Parts: sequence; C-alpha cells; structure tokens
Amino acid sequence: MFKIQSKSGILPEYATEGSAGMDLRAFLPEMVSLEPGERKLIPTGVSIELPEGYEAQVRARSGLALHHGIGMVNGVGTIDRDYRGEIGVLLINLGSEAFPIQNGDRIAQLVISRVERIQWTTGNLGETGRGGGGFGHTGL
Repeated sequence: MFKIQSKSGILPEYATEGSAGMDLRAFLPEMVSLEPGERKLIPTGVSIELPEGYEAQVRARSGLALHHGIGMVNGVGTIDRDYRGEIGVLLINLGSEAFPIQNGDRIAQLVISRVERIQWTTGNLGETGRGGGGFGHTGL
C-alpha cells in the first residue's frame, strides 16, 4: 500500500492521464528567491511510505529548465522505501535571473518505480562485442 502525509493537504498529482510523474509543489511559509548560481533545498510538506519493491524518484521539471534554467543539483533524487522524512527538492538556478518560488508552485516531479534487489557474485565477466567501449565509442 502507498501511504502519504501532506502538511498542506495537497497531494502530488498527475497533470494528464498519460503523465508518468506527479507534480510536487513547494511548501513555503513565504516566497523564496533562488538567485543565479544559487542552490536551495525546497520543502514539499510531503512524506511517503512505499511498499517493498518500490522507490520514488524526484525529477526536474523540463519547463522550469527550458524557460528559467532551474534544475536539480543531484539530477534525480532517490527516495528509498524506508525513508519517512519530508521530501525536499534540491533546486539550482542555472539561469541569469533570480527565480521566485511561491508556496504551492510546481517544482519537481515524483515518479514511483519498481526496483529489484540483487546479490553480487564474483568472477570473470562474459564477453560482448562492445567490451569496455563507452563514452561515445559508437560515434555520433
């Protein structure tokens, strides 16, 4: 079962029927200004409990990135199923102007995914045509 607590009473929600991610909103007592080059942890007021075999990923909003240069410092944030604290979004302003964040603004997306836990074994790795080639070795 997926459980949630929200200090604002507003739950993350899908914007469209085909959306993979749910909108996460800022939970702020007052407006915050994110200056160019600055990073801040923005609270959401949301805490979740995930069942065994699931994780949540916090992802940047493409519109904020395109129009304002707002991204996430860590790219994608992982929320493990045993974490019970408030979800925070670590935003960075890569744009050239200050970006205001108001209470209730959509600041990120929350994607719920299945995960597998594995156990490693040691030994020789199997051969492939690619081998150790990486970082653009297949061309442009």
